[in-house]
Amino acid sequence: MSDTVLSVEGLKTWFFTKAGTLKAVDGVSFSLARGEILGLVGESGSGKSITGFSILGLVDAPGRIVEGSVRFKGEELVGAGEERLRALRGRRIAMIFQDPMMTLNPVLRIDTQMIEAIRAHETIDERKARERCVEALAKVGIPSPEERLKSYPHQLSGGMRQRVAIAIALLHSPDLIIADEPTTALDVTIQAQILFEVQKLCAETGTALIWVTHDLAVVSGLADRIAVMYAGRIVEQGPVGDVVQRPLHPYARGLLDSVPSANARGERLRQIPGMAPSLAALPQGCPFRPRCPRADDVCLAEPAETEILPGRTARCFHPLETA
Repeated sequence: MSDTVLSVEGLKTWFFTKAGTLKAVDGVSFSLARGEILGLVGESGSGKSITGFSILGLVDAPGRIVEGSVRFKGEELVGAGEERLRALRGRRIAMIFQDPMMTLNPVLRIDTQMIEAIRAHETIDERKARERCVEALAKVGIPSPEERLKSYPHQLSGGMRQRVAIAIALLHSPDLIIADEPTTALDVTIQAQILFEVQKLCAETGTALIWVTHDLAVVSGLADRIAVMYAGRIVEQGPVGDVVQRPLHPYARGLLDSVPSANARGERLRQIPGMAPSLAALPQGCPFRPRCPRADDVCLAEPAETEILPGRTARCFHPLETA
């Protein structure tokens, strides 16, 4: 039996608007093995979140998947019926949203919502379900979890609500978790605790994890592999240590250079010039060309995703390293 949990091939999710066709996800391919953690990194608007929504079939009109394949443990999800997707969501594939109010119902108590999440997929008595809820809340650092179960979402802080949303995703120990910047609203100590818990979950249960973020510091200590996205495409992909230490794509190099470092105290931060392009008006050829210090006339053609070093791919005619 294959260890591959998720295989995404040539995924294209486009939005058809009055302003034109926005290619939010444009030919994304990657795979994820059992227990593996993939960091999906890029600026806002690069297509990271839409990639996650596409896997779960959560893209609303005017967006739709126009091409590609998403196979979960060998089962094709593109074109699957809503009933089948509902059976998978929460139980075998969980998503942690950046905004916890997308997960929590404001008029229901936390215990009601968590117990319903369990009973939607399992036949279990309320006492055992409540025990599991208390255990999940404790895992994400919520003090007095028995009391917090009796609260309504508006009675909790934003960080506390986010921890509840993460706990709900962990309830079933799913095969795959898609985490959309889930620790943005949390302080660093709670963030570290949650990162430890998800790493432990992946190691012990074989859960695969896609961690969507713009924070390279978090990903470098969490993920096994990194996929760097820009303008709807993965521009570099490889093992986390290799990408962080020796990036191939100039955009990945720019992201790393823009991270503040204690080794350069007092120096001006380096930054990527210009702005990310509008998806409605992408430049000819390589989307990063107008901002790239290595660009030339060759970059007016569109680069293909190429294996430049063993196990490492990039979309670039002038990578920073070659084989």
